[in-house]
Amino acid sequence: MSAAIPAPEHLFAPLTQRSVTFPNRIVCSPMCQYSSVDGFASDWHLVHLGSRAIGGAGAVITEANAVNPEGRISPGDLGIWSDEHIPALARITKFIREHGSVPGTQLAHAGRKASMARPWETPRNLPVSEGGWENVVAPSALRYSEIFPLPHALDRAGMDKVVADFGTAAQRAAKAGFLLVEVHAAHGYLSHEFLSPVSNKRTDEYGGSLVNRARFPLEIVRAVRSNFPVELPVWVRLSVTDWVEDGLTVDDAIAFAKLLKAEGIDLIDVSSGGNDHRQQIPIGPGYQVAFAERVRREAGIATGAVGMITEPAQADQIVRTGQADVVSLARELLREPYWPLRAADALKQPASWPVQYERAAQGKVERRKPLAG
Repeated sequence: MSAAIPAPEHLFAPLTQRSVTFPNRIVCSPMCQYSSVDGFASDWHLVHLGSRAIGGAGAVITEANAVNPEGRISPGDLGIWSDEHIPALARITKFIREHGSVPGTQLAHAGRKASMARPWETPRNLPVSEGGWENVVAPSALRYSEIFPLPHALDRAGMDKVVADFGTAAQRAAKAGFLLVEVHAAHGYLSHEFLSPVSNKRTDEYGGSLVNRARFPLEIVRAVRSNFPVELPVWVRLSVTDWVEDGLTVDDAIAFAKLLKAEGIDLIDVSSGGNDHRQQIPIGPGYQVAFAERVRREAGIATGAVGMITEPAQADQIVRTGQADVVSLARELLREPYWPLRAADALKQPASWPVQYERAAQGKVERRKPLAG
């Protein structure tokens, strides 16, 4: 059993990891916007992400940011595979920091779930003639479902390229001004596909036992950690169960989390599912919080809780009781970008309003300070 991590005081207690201090424990979770052309961030991304910084989130994390073109979910995904992507991203990180929030990005490769139509379009694998691509890769040549492409099983050369792409993406993230990167190992994308026995049927040293299945995701994590400044934190988003009997288990995920801690990972962003279309998920308020609590307690590493967290008291209770160190909001922050300010009022914590909004703010306010740098 790992040493217990003390519970934070409350939702608005600062969190310091390495040289970065998050002003509170509220995280704007990565949410794909499918609104890029050739991977470039646009004014949409500036407004979408900037609004959550103005709204008071302690950290704002971009959507899944593809480390190479074939690692995109759709042609509309954000990308960080070229130095040309840096200036538009830097404009966003500057704005987020000016409004007191920590800018983060999620480095991702979609694996066998790549080359798909945007979710508001007819669900289908896009052909090359419609902007899709043929070099979809995975640990094994297994489709996610019948509407998804049949992937090619990665060989060593292909794996080396993916690892190198994650490393250079981490370098670009630092150059763009991100103070946090998160490696995506959840929701049925490439690292999750290697970890899970339902998608990894390899017979070499990268398949079979959990130690073997974890080998390639750990190579990716090492590449990111070694290429991102040592004074800045690296998180991993992890699906801790596939919600099917023959899939990844919470025990597997805890064992993997211990390996991640040894690699210098600062927090596990605990999610679930997304790798098997047979999954049956008992969705309800806070339905994944117990997973975050187990990983935190048994692996001895900081965690984030996500999934139908909507009320200030609910989020505060998760943090106060040591179930997780941060709470990540997605849909709720789409519905209400200023949720953190409302939560501060509800929990009787000082609200840090932008100076432009001070006169309209109710109750006690503080003028917001930009992050240093």
